[in-house]
Amino acid sequence: MYMSSSTVLGLGAIWAGVAQAQTVYGLHRTYDAGNFWDEFDFFNEPDPTRGFVEYVDNATAMAEGLAASRDGQIFMGVDTVTEFPANGRKSVRVTSRESFTHGLFIADLAHVPSSACGSWPALWSFGPNWPASGEIDILEGVNTQHTNSITLHTSPGCSISQIDTVSSTTLANADCNTGTAFTGCSQHTADNQNYGDGMNAIGGGVYAMEWLSEHIAVWYFPRYAIPQDILRGDPVPSTWGLATAKFYGGSTCDLDAHFMNHNLVFDTTFCGDWAGAVWADNPECSALAPTCNEYVAANPGAFVDSFWSVNSINVYKLLQ
Repeated sequence: MYMSSSTVLGLGAIWAGVAQAQTVYGLHRTYDAGNFWDEFDFFNEPDPTRGFVEYVDNATAMAEGLAASRDGQIFMGVDTVTEFPANGRKSVRVTSRESFTHGLFIADLAHVPSSACGSWPALWSFGPNWPASGEIDILEGVNTQHTNSITLHTSPGCSISQIDTVSSTTLANADCNTGTAFTGCSQHTADNQNYGDGMNAIGGGVYAMEWLSEHIAVWYFPRYAIPQDILRGDPVPSTWGLATAKFYGGSTCDLDAHFMNHNLVFDTTFCGDWAGAVWADNPECSALAPTCNEYVAANPGAFVDSFWSVNSINVYKLLQ
């Protein structure tokens, strides 16, 4: 069905009005250094994205300094010592024990993995039956990428519209099943302070993801511009202006049929289906070694800044 731009904008206003009328939030759960390791499980199976990584269990991560509570923050890092690790570079992937459908998720990130050749960090959520229960990539990138890519992955039948998004963000794909869901529908941002080295240079910031029946939206606020309502613990997304990326379902995607029962995930992998697949396309990285795996194996010191330092994750639920 063809829709004119004025029709799309009109529908966007209607959808936004409906969503804003519902978004009165109350705090449901806080994850911080005091409870994080009790509320997140360590994943130590082979990487589903075929990365050059060995995800370790809780005991190993704590013993080797790959996971810790430090100065009131949640630290998750990678092995920066071992050369040519037989099973891939050791790293941490953790998953929340609680699952969620809808809500407002606010992550205060003091440091994120750097823009390093070979690395592939992500903050994301997914359901128990991929891709039928969906995936939301809040913060993700590879190699020397300096801006965030925000992506949804679904089973067939979900095509989204990009409405109420800042003009500098571009929609790469509307079909969230692109590439049999492996590519998904992605919005590429242009702010070099919202990912990797640029984000770390300003002391980090806050990512907020609002998930409603009408839309899934992500905002990024640098440390110096976090809204006061977030700092007060009384967030009002309708006052935040245009989102960094907003995905509307409308008539072309029933979001509630494609996204459900999500667990939150932090991880850092290496190479694999994305960072490794585009290695040859990155002149800076490919000049360092013929393949991504070879570089990651031989250069542990390149990943001293490939760590997460998280102040908190607050989960809010709708009160009405």
